[in-house]
Amino acid sequence: MNLLLSSWRCIVMLLCFSISGFPLLPADCMDIIPLGYLTAEPGTLFLMGSNLTVYCHVFKCEPRCTLYLELNNRGVTLSRNMNCTTTVFYLREVWTQRSKVVCTMDCKKQSVREVVSGLDLKAGFPPDKPTDISCETTKSWDSINCSLRRGRDTYLRTLFNISVHRENETIFNVTQNGEEISIPRSIMDENTEYTLTATAYNHFGASRSDPFIFSVKDIVIPETPRIVRMEFMNDSTSAELQWESSESSMDFILQIRLLANNSTSEYREVAEFSEGLIRLENLRPLTEYQFQIKTCASKSRQAQRSLCSKWSPSVRKKSPGKGPSQQLHVWRMIGKQTNGLKNVTVFWKPPSFEDYSGELKMYSIYLDKSHKECAAASNHCSVQAPEGLRALSVSAITSYGASPPAVVDLRHAGASGASLGKVASMADGSSVHVSWSSTVGKDLLYFIVEWKSEPADVLQWKKVDKHIKGTTITGLMAGVMYNLSLYSVTSRGVSDPASRLIYSKELKPLAAPMFHMEEKNGQILVRWDELPSHQQRGFITKYTFYWQTPDSNSRELSVMVSGSSQRQIWLDCPGGLKAIQMTASNSAGEGPQRKGTIIPPPETTVRLVVVILFTMIVFVAIVANLMCWSCVRKRIKQKCIAWGPKWLMDNLPKPGHSNAIRLLEDDRSEPLFSTIYSDPPLSPILVISEEEEEERDEVYPAIHVEESLVGSDQTPDTTTILVQYSSYKPQIAALVPLEEEANNAEEELRDVQENTEEDRCLLGFEGLLGELFSDKDLDYSHNSHQIPLCFTGDLLLPKTAATSTLQGIHLDEMGGKEEDVENSVSSVDLQQVEKKTLDSDDSSSCPFSVDTIQSSGYFPQVAPLSAMTGETLR
Repeated sequence: MNLLLSSWRCIVMLLCFSISGFPLLPADCMDIIPLGYLTAEPGTLFLMGSNLTVYCHVFKCEPRCTLYLELNNRGVTLSRNMNCTTTVFYLREVWTQRSKVVCTMDCKKQSVREVVSGLDLKAGFPPDKPTDISCETTKSWDSINCSLRRGRDTYLRTLFNISVHRENETIFNVTQNGEEISIPRSIMDENTEYTLTATAYNHFGASRSDPFIFSVKDIVIPETPRIVRMEFMNDSTSAELQWESSESSMDFILQIRLLANNSTSEYREVAEFSEGLIRLENLRPLTEYQFQIKTCASKSRQAQRSLCSKWSPSVRKKSPGKGPSQQLHVWRMIGKQTNGLKNVTVFWKPPSFEDYSGELKMYSIYLDKSHKECAAASNHCSVQAPEGLRALSVSAITSYGASPPAVVDLRHAGASGASLGKVASMADGSSVHVSWSSTVGKDLLYFIVEWKSEPADVLQWKKVDKHIKGTTITGLMAGVMYNLSLYSVTSRGVSDPASRLIYSKELKPLAAPMFHMEEKNGQILVRWDELPSHQQRGFITKYTFYWQTPDSNSRELSVMVSGSSQRQIWLDCPGGLKAIQMTASNSAGEGPQRKGTIIPPPETTVRLVVVILFTMIVFVAIVANLMCWSCVRKRIKQKCIAWGPKWLMDNLPKPGHSNAIRLLEDDRSEPLFSTIYSDPPLSPILVISEEEEEERDEVYPAIHVEESLVGSDQTPDTTTILVQYSSYKPQIAALVPLEEEANNAEEELRDVQENTEEDRCLLGFEGLLGELFSDKDLDYSHNSHQIPLCFTGDLLLPKTAATSTLQGIHLDEMGGKEEDVENSVSSVDLQQVEKKTLDSDDSSSCPFSVDTIQSSGYFPQVAPLSAMTGETLR
């Protein structure tokens, strides 16, 4: 019920405000109780920029309430209270077309302001005088169409009154809001002059135009033409239009309106090159065009203006792609010639983007009877040209065509007719201006300016017209040396270059050159190397040397040398030098210092080399002699054994080298050819019983060894050593060496030096006793009980081959036939004959003290002594 009542109250309030001229307030249907009203002076409709005075009136005086005014939701501060019910507000220079003001009341007894009333304000301008009145018609139209320009916008409803007079008679009068007027042609005479006036008026006044005088025959315009065909030419920059009209085009002027890609229109006045045909130039490829055409007649006598037809209906078409139309700028560099072919590197500048459309696919180099294709991203390419080839050509290939071929001349025209002039560096330090003079005649085609950094970098070049004698080179780096060359290209070929080294801007050197010093007779000869170009960073003008002598009292001396002089100098320093430094300078300043080194005189150098070589030779000789001494070798070996791991010195057998294993692998077959150094043949292995074992013990009886010992009281003492052998006792084949070899072995044995014999004695003893007496400990502590023994191979031998006595121990020789030896020999008595006391310090002797030796195991049968001795020595 409350919602319905509120809705009805909103509707009633809106109707009341509408009827009384009050504005519709956007109060979103809130409960509004009219508390008063608003008035404005000079009115709610006022001139734009005027000052307004707004009065806010309330029906009932509220002494504790205050009135406020808002203009477009912004408070108005300039106000004055006239009485208890009225407050005046002043609005300065209101420039808003439409505004609204709302008056509110703020009472202390209420928390929110109450709306008193509101008012709509509208501002505008008086109408301007209508201008640019024109009327036109055609031979086929039934009406005359006139138009005018109203001027600025008034922001108010403005009407136009159009009247046409003939002398003192008004033949046409109409009032309308638009700027286009249509007058019936039937009420007018073709040759009569008429006067047309237009009056514009609104709330703020009226304005009348100047009279426009015309006759019908003077305002007749040509008929509207029509485009019947349009085609683009092959180069995509020109198009051909064919048009037609119902009138003759002999006296017409044609105008074209172009709209490219819906951008700003372009107007052109063109002439027919043939009846009904028009050609348009300077179009852009791959562009959407909209074409319109109109015809204009000559100026009328009265209006002094051209009469043109209406624009024809538009024709839309997109232009195709365009191939390059300009030749490439080309250059070449000729390399070495091999096998009748010369290596030519061809350079080119890519075509400008404005010169072609579409995609640049590649470059093509055309030789005499062949061609080479190069990548589109490259700017140079190498080809092998025949020796007699005078020129080649280059073209850029695009998706819409190829550029005209550019000729590259390979001929040499001789000496250059141009000379380089001044090279001026620019302020930015990255460019230089190069000028030159030329004496080349009429056959000059153009110049080529070429430059590249040092050390050699990518070649850069520029083509210059023959009438120009200078150019600016950009993109250079400060402190970098460039080799600049100028070529003259003529109809006879390419001339020799005129070259020069340049810098766009010099910087201080990065370092000083490397230098060396030699002292001679109180003088110092200083030689230095040329500073690398990337460290020079400018033209070196001088070198400076700084040094001190002992008598200079810490005062630094210096001398300067020209940069173009020889790279050496003599310095007088009789008292010697403390230090010397060198610097390099260019136009930008002096570089850092470098300290040099003094090289001794040649005599001192030779003497030092001789001393070093002599010392090395003596040292090598001493080491070689020491290595030949057995005691030194023995001590070195002992030290190596003591310091190194035990496994390092173990001489482990290699089963893979055994003939026995080879025979077993080869099904017990013996090799066809064998030497005296090969393993003995294997005997068949038989399983024997205990009785057979006892019989074998009788064949190999125990050996009794008696040792005679002499104590301090010179009483002889005898010690019996029992050596018993058992277990496996294989037979060994008899060694039958050649007599010549045996004799040679005996002669070599006699010539062996004593130290070598003692070494072999020691090695033999260690080899045999380590196997025969491995089960007993040997005591060598007492010198009087030492027994010197020697071994040759695996047989215990005395020191001489002719005797059976082994320094105090006798072996009873066994005689008889071989059969008696095998059956009757049961033991060998070793008797002590004499005692020999050995010196403990004699490192070449073989001292051993044997107390008790008992060995069980392998006791081999051996060959005769002479044979064994020869084998061992070999």
